Amino acid sequence: MIQNQRMVMLQTPRLVLRRWRDEDVAPMAAINADPEVMRWIRDGSVRDEQQTRGGIQAWESEWESQGFGLFAVEIRSTGELAGFTGLSVPDFLPEVLPAVEVGWRLGRSHWGQGLATEAAAAAVQFGFEKRGLDRLVSIAQVGNHASERIMTKLGMHPVRETVNPTGGRRVRVFELSSDEYVTNTR
Repeated sequence: MIQNQRMVMLQTPRLVLRRWRDEDVAPMAAINADPEVMRWIRDGSVRDEQQTRGGIQAWESEWESQGFGLFAVEIRSTGELAGFTGLSVPDFLPEVLPAVEVGWRLGRSHWGQGLATEAAAAAVQFGFEKRGLDRLVSIAQVGNHASERIMTKLGMHPVRETVNPTGGRRVRVFELSSDEYVTNTR
């Protein structure tokens, strides 16, 4: 089964969503080092290469333990790493558990092109159609209008506002049930 999970790869018109490789650490670290990219992540702190490597290892471990995780997002035409999208358990916000979150983070040069929506929509489809999930959530800091627009485009709707205990910032939780997903894709 682990071998099959290693083979998980999704393609969209412009993107390849795949498992992580060693050569992804440096470009992902560059994305994580950009203060504008990290502005809406936890407390807004940037991450260095060592922290990025640890994050990728944790994401890969989640694939092995959960059967889903965060995909590396690659631009099909160039092979460039654009960032990530995928599914994870939002342990940082215990009040929404049990839950699986769809999330994304792209480098700034890839913003404003619809790539995050395209990638996240593929992750949502994977979660409902391939992993049989009943519900997905997505969590954004209050004021992160770009992420909230993506959540709305995915068919999600806000269900609560609370405080992220790991960063102390207000967050809004959006949700999409499998029934809503099926209705939206008809």
